[in-house]
Amino acid sequence: MRTSYRSLVYASVTLSNLSTNMTRKTSLIILTRNEIAGLRNLISSIPTESVSECFAVDYQSHDGTVELFRKHHIRVVPQTKPGRGEAFRIAAREARGDYLIFFSPDGNEDPRDIPKLIQYLDQGYDMAIASRFMKGSKNEEDDQTIKLRAWANQGFTLLANIFFRGHLTDSINGYRALTRNAFKRLHVNAEGFAIEYQMSIRALKLRMKIAEFPTRESPRIGGASTAYAIPTGLKVLGIFLNELRMGNNF
Repeated sequence: MRTSYRSLVYASVTLSNLSTNMTRKTSLIILTRNEIAGLRNLISSIPTESVSECFAVDYQSHDGTVELFRKHHIRVVPQTKPGRGEAFRIAAREARGDYLIFFSPDGNEDPRDIPKLIQYLDQGYDMAIASRFMKGSKNEEDDQTIKLRAWANQGFTLLANIFFRGHLTDSINGYRALTRNAFKRLHVNAEGFAIEYQMSIRALKLRMKIAEFPTRESPRIGGASTAYAIPTGLKVLGIFLNELRMGNNF
C-alpha cells in the first residue's frame, strides 16, 4: 500500500499540532473579594480539569472565601493593594501557563465558557472575549427598560472601534483569556475595572487577533457589584483619552 508524500506531511503537521496543544499550559485565575456566596454556588461547576493550573487572587476577603478555596485545594495568592487592575497584574506574574484565563465567581460569568476561551486561543487568537452583546448572548440588563450599564459599555466600545479600527462588541467585559505573550506586549497599567478596556484598546492598536463569542450573563449572586457606575465610567473615559493621546507609545 503506497502512502503519498502529501499524506505524510499532513500526518506530521497534525501530530505536531496535537503535541503542541498537549504541552501548552493553561492558567485559570479566579479573582475574588468576599465572593463566598458565588463560590458556594459555582465552585463545583468550574472545569478545573480543562486547565493546567487553577489559583485565586484574593483581596482581603473576610467572609470565608479563602477558607473555601483551601478546602477545595485551590491555591490563594493574597492581594495587598486594591483594584482589579492590580489583580490582573498579580495573576500574570504568578501564572505558569501559556494561556491566562480570568474568571470572577460572582454569578455573572458562566464557567461553561472556560473551554470555549481555551479553544479560541488554540486556534491562534491572541485574546478571546465572552461578549454580552453579540447575537445569541444575554446581558444582565436585557429585561430592563433603562439599561445604563449596557448603553455605557456599548458607547465606549463604539469609541474604541471608531478610533482604533476595531470590530468589537464588548470591549469592557473582564471575562476573557489571552496568551501570556499578548499580556506582556500590552503593558497594561490601568487601575480598577478600566484595565479590561485598556487591554482591548491596546490589542486593537497592535492589530492582535481578537475573538468574541456570545455568552449569557446571569444575575449577580450575593450582593451588589463593586464596579460603581459613575467612578468606573470616569476611569474608562480617562483610559480612552489617554490611549488616544499616547498612540502606540506604551
